[in-house]
Amino acid sequence: MTIVEWVRARAGELARFATVGALGVVVNLGVFNLLRMGPFAPDAEIGGDDDRVVSAKIIATVVSIAFAWIAHRGWTFRGMSVHKPGHEALMFLVVNGGALLIESGTVALSHHVLGLTSAFADNVSAAVGIGLGTVVRYGAYRLFLFRDPEPKATDDAELGDASSLVTDEPRS
Repeated sequence: MTIVEWVRARAGELARFATVGALGVVVNLGVFNLLRMGPFAPDAEIGGDDDRVVSAKIIATVVSIAFAWIAHRGWTFRGMSVHKPGHEALMFLVVNGGALLIESGTVALSHHVLGLTSAFADNVSAAVGIGLGTVVRYGAYRLFLFRDPEPKATDDAELGDASSLVTDEPRS
């Protein structure tokens, strides 16, 4: 199967994933900026004198993870759950924990290692981390969480050549 065929076969699913992802980015960056410019601002007194940009990023990502699980389970991958909800939620958290490390690591690298501390730089690094995390999420969701349902016993493949005898055209 070529990449074009693969994308065509999953176009609806990819569109739903992208929509939830876009809304998740809005949630993620919205919460991040509310925290970064509010209670976790450099001049705020919550949590000591340290800049809490990475903490703000972690909280924002956790909020967007909760949003994404609900949206993906109920819409993007509806009917593709192969686990009980509790087990699925735990696996979702593990997958997103990896993405969280990627996202917060990107912000930490930019902010603390490279010294890019402006709000613009923090948002650019947050967006790059979100992009990298999204690739990891989609692959892991399809591999571990949401799979196509198992084919039924009456699948056309099992009918073999007999399926070619059934047509919608009237007989003459």
